[in-house]
Amino acid sequence: MKGLVVRNTGSWYTVQADDGRLYECKVKGNFRLKGIRSTSPVAVGDVVTIIPQPMVNAQSPSQSSGAAMVNGQWSMVNDQLPTALIDGIEDRRNYIIRRASNLSKQSHIIAANVDMAALIVTIAHPETSTTFIDRFLASAEAYRVPVLIIFNKTDLYGEEEKKRLEALVALYRSIGYLCLTCSAENGDGIGELQVELQGKTTLLSGNSGVGKSTLLNLLVPEACARTAEISAAHDAGMHTTTFSQMYFLPQGGALIDTPGIKGFGTFDMEREEVSHYFREIFRTSDGCRFGDCTHTHEPGCAVLKAVAEGSIAESRYLSFLSMLDDKDEDKYRGAN
Repeated sequence: MKGLVVRNTGSWYTVQADDGRLYECKVKGNFRLKGIRSTSPVAVGDVVTIIPQPMVNAQSPSQSSGAAMVNGQWSMVNDQLPTALIDGIEDRRNYIIRRASNLSKQSHIIAANVDMAALIVTIAHPETSTTFIDRFLASAEAYRVPVLIIFNKTDLYGEEEKKRLEALVALYRSIGYLCLTCSAENGDGIGELQVELQGKTTLLSGNSGVGKSTLLNLLVPEACARTAEISAAHDAGMHTTTFSQMYFLPQGGALIDTPGIKGFGTFDMEREEVSHYFREIFRTSDGCRFGDCTHTHEPGCAVLKAVAEGSIAESRYLSFLSMLDDKDEDKYRGAN
């Protein structure tokens, strides 16, 4: 039996079978031994094969939390879902990963088979660093996932912050990224965002505190995602999402909500490949004197010339350099 993974709590997976029924699933015992070096070999968005199991007394997440999907949305119910074992994954169109939060060399697959990744950022309250944005964009480029950058909380910005917002929107649009501005608080720009999301499976991501849960609740009122106040002391958000989950949009399409992400590393990315995932650097590198130019010190480097002349933004180049020397993912967390 085939199904779509719509929820991942870390140890249990909720799968919506082809007939519409929901199953709470565990991964089959020997499944992890098949060369998948990941802390979570199954991700929301995966198409899997499952083997239904007899009902057991052990509590599944749906029984303990009362969460289930009704008419395409998550609701509170009292019935325990039937259980199953996941024994296979269909080939993925794409996926997004980050380095595992522990010190192992394993990856953590955030989501699979997505049409787009929507990165929610804020100019302030809290500030999202350009380094974080660029690392996310490079990771998405590496795994062939288009990105929509959503600049949220426009209702909170003063004149200086609005100027910075305009500058960043202009920068990323000039590179070729789709950018939208909005306020999840007062609804500005939400209509345009809904049009972009329609009919697509979209990964919803961003630092904690950027308003991801508030935006999700606005787009899918039935989601009832938890929100938290910004820390007054540090102007930073607190994580309120603890697992990944898919929500179906009223206008068609779906959002995959994920825990707030603090940083991206260059996992499974060779040092000489990093420049390939910065669009303007890759385009400009055609003019370099040497084919193996690292864009750091070589004579006749077209990239260094473009940075000096301002046609490649200094912030982007510094992000590129940080990824070349990526030894500690924690160095590149979002601004606090």
